[in-house]
Amino acid sequence: MAKPKTVYVCSQCGNETAKWYGKCPDCGAWNSMEETVRQPEIEVAKKHSQVHTDYSGAIEVVTIQDIVADEESRHKTSIKELDRVMGGGIVRGSVTLLSGDPGIGKSTLLLQMCQPLCQSLRVLYVSGEESAKQIKLRARRLGVDSPNLLVAAVTQVGAILGIIEKHNPDVVMIDSIQTIYLPTLNSSAGTVTQIRECTQLLMTCAKSREFPLFLVGHVNKDGAIAGPKVMEHMVDTVLYFEGERHLAFRILRAVKNRFGSTNEIGVFKMGTMGLEEVGNPSFEMISGRPQDVSGSCIACVMEGSRPILAEVQALVCKSGFGTPRRMSTGFDFGRSALIIAVLEKRCGYFFGNLDAYINVVGGLRLDEPAADLPVAMALISNLIDKPIPYDFAAFGEIGLTGELRSVSHVDLRVNEAYRLGFRRFVIPRTAMGQLGELPSDIRLIPASNLRSAFSSVFEG
Repeated sequence: MAKPKTVYVCSQCGNETAKWYGKCPDCGAWNSMEETVRQPEIEVAKKHSQVHTDYSGAIEVVTIQDIVADEESRHKTSIKELDRVMGGGIVRGSVTLLSGDPGIGKSTLLLQMCQPLCQSLRVLYVSGEESAKQIKLRARRLGVDSPNLLVAAVTQVGAILGIIEKHNPDVVMIDSIQTIYLPTLNSSAGTVTQIRECTQLLMTCAKSREFPLFLVGHVNKDGAIAGPKVMEHMVDTVLYFEGERHLAFRILRAVKNRFGSTNEIGVFKMGTMGLEEVGNPSFEMISGRPQDVSGSCIACVMEGSRPILAEVQALVCKSGFGTPRRMSTGFDFGRSALIIAVLEKRCGYFFGNLDAYINVVGGLRLDEPAADLPVAMALISNLIDKPIPYDFAAFGEIGLTGELRSVSHVDLRVNEAYRLGFRRFVIPRTAMGQLGELPSDIRLIPASNLRSAFSSVFEG
């Protein structure tokens, strides 16, 4: 009889080695090799056949023209921000992985989803981290109380499959996949092998019975989803909950979605009664903005089909060290260094012995190139200590020669900012051709490079 052997599996790429390495020889990740006991293939197949639910039987094969797939195959959650990110609702038979930092609100979001879903569906909420009484206390605080909500505090995947077979729920939520384990595997819960095998069994059950499955996933210290990378490939949708625990705003972003766009975001606000939808995130992001203060500029970025306004703040001060300090919150650090280099080389502003700090108010992260110009204007505003007029907004991409490049959806950005009281806009000159008919009191300031943009704002 073959004996089990010990192997080391990379939690990032799934590469297996016979001995431990500090650095994965395949993907190069550090401290990612985890010890796993590998069972012989024949014994593993024999033990897996003992899992409670049996999926044997004839598999029906049909032509693609005979398959009915319309909007009725989606379940509406009545949470508009969530439905937007999911592509219009929850698809039957889909598997969704929800991840985020500890305390960000993953379990709260799932439990709040249960109340509207339970009006017409039966929902099974499985928790491996809380007892049934603890879930009840949290549900009471969130106002979740429905006879169609089934709660189970269990960690064995076989027991979960048995509960699903017995009660036949319409939606299943697992919180979290790192706590679920298969007893036939000689490894602890949360290891690469356990996560991969348990996810596969649960996903097979969801696909065969056509119920939506939600899995909560932990993150590692680098912010990536803990466990094998193949888990993200297996599921249909991967959602990230972003934001700081100590800030009110939460951003729900889809990084993978087989049934919708990955560009949409949902904005929530953490309150005393749980997560609240933010229907007008632009207003929330810029509320409380100071007047007549240097180093503040309004940016308008596109998140999917939605324009969102955000306040970019910059602070430039004399450094007390030999090497000046650079910090960026909500904006890419490498991009900020590039903008400072362009300002020094092409515009003649000196940052060599100055600390530079960049912050996006509200916890929003600006990943779009259109945020380049607002960041540059905020830096120069604070450097020369001249405030940007209160009704100014800007957007545009900065090239290495200091030129301003056009961005998409210029008319949507301008109209959204105009709706919130902004009347003057600094935009790339090449973007003027994208504009249609605008209100008469809007003043557009086209600029071909950074020098002309600065002169129009600080000298005009």
